[in-house]
Amino acid sequence: MITVDAALAHLFSLVQPLDIEEVPLAQASGRILARDVAASRNQPPFAAAAMDGYALRGNEVASGAQFTVTGEAAAGHAYPGSVGAGEAVRIFTGAPVPQGANRVIIQEDVIRNGDQITLGEILDHKDHIRPLGCDFREGQSITAPRRLRPADIALLASMNIASVPVRRKPQIALMSTGDELVMPGETPGPDQILASNTFGLKALLDGLGAEARILPIARDTIASLTAGFALTRGADLIVTIGGASVGDHDLVGRVAGDLGMERAFYKVAMRPGKPLMAGRMSTAAMVGLPGNPVSAMVCGHVFVAPMINAMLGLGHHASPRLRAPLAVALPPNGPREHYMRAALLPEGLRPEDKQDSSLLSILANAEALMVRPVNDPARRAGEIVEYLPL
Repeated sequence: MITVDAALAHLFSLVQPLDIEEVPLAQASGRILARDVAASRNQPPFAAAAMDGYALRGNEVASGAQFTVTGEAAAGHAYPGSVGAGEAVRIFTGAPVPQGANRVIIQEDVIRNGDQITLGEILDHKDHIRPLGCDFREGQSITAPRRLRPADIALLASMNIASVPVRRKPQIALMSTGDELVMPGETPGPDQILASNTFGLKALLDGLGAEARILPIARDTIASLTAGFALTRGADLIVTIGGASVGDHDLVGRVAGDLGMERAFYKVAMRPGKPLMAGRMSTAAMVGLPGNPVSAMVCGHVFVAPMINAMLGLGHHASPRLRAPLAVALPPNGPREHYMRAALLPEGLRPEDKQDSSLLSILANAEALMVRPVNDPARRAGEIVEYLPL
């Protein structure tokens, strides 16, 4: 068996950042920006009013001062002239500040009578003007790589960027294996169960920015597995679920080897998830996950998710861990790194009482995978431990 870190190093060697493609801005949310992009304009492109009020010369501002209103400026409609001595222009938020004006008096501080205004007794000292380029300047960049959030999309639009260079979505082929499996919606036989891992992994990987497709279940025969692998053509990553162990019916490794897979490793010192296999099949990386539901999902978080991020150009990094105190005392850990399903309470992490790798209900209710290192000593309540958020 190899360590989790060693397994990750092998997995990272199997993948590389994918090609760059241009997508319309409206389709870029959640995608990974692949190159820096620069603004083609200033924002705002002119000095703009920050409040509704009156634009005038700042050196004339005084309590009780009077001005003649000569016109109006609104968003999208600039005042065509300039503001002279004793003059003011009615202005609305977002409108260009007229030439000659350098201050806006908010409308609450003004009394208007026809074309005449009188400034109030109490005036603030703000100019209420947004300077040209105060948000960003022409040439200012959004740096890559980054996962584009809604706020980033709004900023790109304001920068007048209509198409965005992003990493191509990793194409993932998900293949569950086993005579015991049927698809959700089908009626299981007396000795069968429903395929769940495939759907959980698809949700996980699609959420990271991949495009996962679920293949038909491959049965525990060489012919069925061979046909299943034939359906993975075009994938950047092949993920099999089940059949990766060494039992008489665990044929995935054998068939993959016959089809040319170059195996990188087999078995990892972790729980759940020891029977993990990886290698390369032609141009695609391959990962063989264990069949137990929780084992497959934990390995998805620990191993497959970082591979997806690497293909998206986000670097070769393990899934980020957070730290929290233990809510309860724990006995020593054994010779395998343990990913314990845990609740995240106000007082800290509380591992679930049941840690069986077949219990999806426990995983669904958990908020964290608490990480116990190899041979971790007994821990007291209140000690700080690491966890992966779920």
